[in-house]
Amino acid sequence: MNEEIHNRINDTQIVDTTSNPAPLGLCAFGMTTVLLNIHNIGFTELDSMILGMGIFFGGFGQILAGLMEFKKNNTFGTTAFTAYGVFWLTLVTLIILPKMGVIEHPSQIAMGFYLTIWGLFTLMLFIGTFRISKALQFVFGSLTVLFFLLALGDFTGNPIFTQIAGYEGIICGLIAIYTGLAQVLNELYYKEVFPLGIVKN
Repeated sequence: MNEEIHNRINDTQIVDTTSNPAPLGLCAFGMTTVLLNIHNIGFTELDSMILGMGIFFGGFGQILAGLMEFKKNNTFGTTAFTAYGVFWLTLVTLIILPKMGVIEHPSQIAMGFYLTIWGLFTLMLFIGTFRISKALQFVFGSLTVLFFLLALGDFTGNPIFTQIAGYEGIICGLIAIYTGLAQVLNELYYKEVFPLGIVKN
């Protein structure tokens, strides 16, 4: 009898019935990125619309997705979404606190290093995407380029780098939105309606 119970326990499998948090994280990242880079091109001011998106959707939205990825035992998703959520919160903080007179605005050199370290972080995650999908390879590859272009803009003081980064960042953000919503729609239709280029390990 004890042996039968032991065998039943060993045969028990836990089924993950939680939803996929990646679309939330990807859309939060992508939509906020597109709006910020519309500003980098010069079409809009850096106003409360962008800062609000940065705090709540780009920031808290991605952190929430990261916490849900933790529940799904996804180290890559937990690291990426939580980190980029905090990135948006730190970026907004660097903009708002100087305007409030709490601290001085960081120098362009300081911002260059800030963006460079995020670029290096993203480059390492980009390597990881070669085990996931071509869509994520494009997102993280273009995001790596975006950080380094923005860093060049701050290091050199040449606005052309920031403007180029703006166009490149819009493409990066749109692909992130596509990747997120493609996962939602593919799940709803039980087939790959929108290709993601899943890597078969």
